[in-house]
Parts: sequence; structure tokens; C-alpha cells
Amino acid sequence: MTQPVTLGGRPMMPPPGVPAEELLIARFRGHARRLFWSAFVLIAVFGGTAYFYDNLPAPFENWMLLAAAGLVVLLTVVVPYAVWLSRTCTVTTRRVIVKHGMGASHRREMSHARGYTIGVRRGILQRMWGVGTIILSNGVDAPLRIANVPNVTLVHETLADQIEVSQILAHRDAQAGGDSSEDS
Repeated sequence: MTQPVTLGGRPMMPPPGVPAEELLIARFRGHARRLFWSAFVLIAVFGGTAYFYDNLPAPFENWMLLAAAGLVVLLTVVVPYAVWLSRTCTVTTRRVIVKHGMGASHRREMSHARGYTIGVRRGILQRMWGVGTIILSNGVDAPLRIANVPNVTLVHETLADQIEVSQILAHRDAQAGGDSSEDS
């Protein structure tokens, strides 16, 4: 039996009985729109610090100004950026992996072959930014919620395609395994 040529950008399917290699399809973080206020605070702190430096009555107050500016930048810019950077979502040909956490990392996975439902929620502001929240539920585990997904419609279509391909491969391999046992 020959393998069909790829249709619509789908990956080539391996021959029956050969395990499919796990390939990376997409890796993304939540939309960076949450960092808008951090960027605004950073610009305001630098502007305010530059204006008030050497304009204060006592010279030691310059150091207090720099320390306060550093603390504000640390709490309102660096920490939110580190939190945003620590949350990633990876889509492979076998599963969806969501990781988050800075110190202790938390990881959740959902297999395409097992199947799940895909829900997309988009508010008015999310539609303006082109983002949305994807909720994956397999009916057994707690739903996997991926917030602020950029290009949410593209990710939704990709996940639906991967479920279909994985289930076709699993069914085909199950049929191939059943046929070889009957021949013996």
C-alpha cells in the first residue's frame, strides 16, 4: 500500500507499524499585552528619576530616589516580565504541553490520540487584540485552560488537525496490529 501525498499542509504519515516521530509544531507564550502597564511604568520611572535627580534638597536623597526607582522597576516591570516569560505552551505532533512556574515548574500534558474537546472563549478586547482562551477537556481530567493565546483561530485549527491525524494513526496502527495477529 502506498502512502498518499500530503494534502493541505498535513505531515506525511509514517508506514503502518512504525512509531510516529514527535515533532514540534508550535511553541508560544501568552500575548504580551499584559506587559503594557509594565512598559508604561518603566518609561514613567525613568522620566521621573531623570527629572528629580540632582534637583532634590539634600544629596543623600538622590540615593533614596534611585533606590525607590529600582524597587518600583523590580516589582512592576521585572517580576511581571519574569512571570510572563515562565509560562509556555508547546504543541507537538503527539501532545499539548503547558508549563508555568519560576521556581518549581508545573507541567500539564494532553495527548492528541486520546482526544479532547476544544473550546475557545474570546471577549471584546481579546477579539481586538486577536487573542483568546483555549480550553481543552478530555472528560476525565480537569480542563486545561490556556489563556491569552495569540492567533487563537490558527492554534484552534492546528489542534483540531492534530487530533484527527493522531486518531487516524492510532486506529490504523490498531488495525495493522490486529491483522498481523490473525496471520500467525
